[in-house]
Amino acid sequence: MTKTVVVYHSGYGHTKRVAEYVSEGAAGELLAIDAEGNLPEGGWEKLQAADAIIFGTPTYMGSPSWQFKKFAEASSKAWLARAWQDKVFGGFSNSASFNGDKAVSLIALQTLASQHGGIWVSLGQLPSNSKAAQRTDLNNLGGSVGLLVQSPSDASVEEIPQGDLDTAKAYGQRVAQVAARLG
Repeated sequence: MTKTVVVYHSGYGHTKRVAEYVSEGAAGELLAIDAEGNLPEGGWEKLQAADAIIFGTPTYMGSPSWQFKKFAEASSKAWLARAWQDKVFGGFSNSASFNGDKAVSLIALQTLASQHGGIWVSLGQLPSNSKAAQRTDLNNLGGSVGLLVQSPSDASVEEIPQGDLDTAKAYGQRVAQVAARLG
């Protein structure tokens, strides 16, 4: 059995809800980065013990939140020790806009995983991009590198489009399945 940890920062609760769906799909464990950019006690050990790590962050001003960036920079100790070498990685980002430059955040997450010597898992789904496509469809934002989620700026946590949440759960399953095959 593989162990997956979803490490994420959420500023307003939307990214946390997405992380819950990703974690459910992966049968994984949630690990929240707090408002100061820190992990809880024992957090680094949980990441060390994981077979797969899925990064999650909102996209603010075209990049991951500063709290996530602080976590990423703090991971340099694990990087130097090659502690995450050959682990399976994935990532997701949420923003209020359909685009919101989330792709930039995903590339930052993919780069972080690559710096650690990790194996990145793409979304692996065709986009729902026909005229008949709905916000309830899987991958309706058309991502490839990782999971894209859109939460309108005036929407509550409960109003995240169901297609994005279903895609989140499916992505968590995919990352866990890849980790199991490689494990």
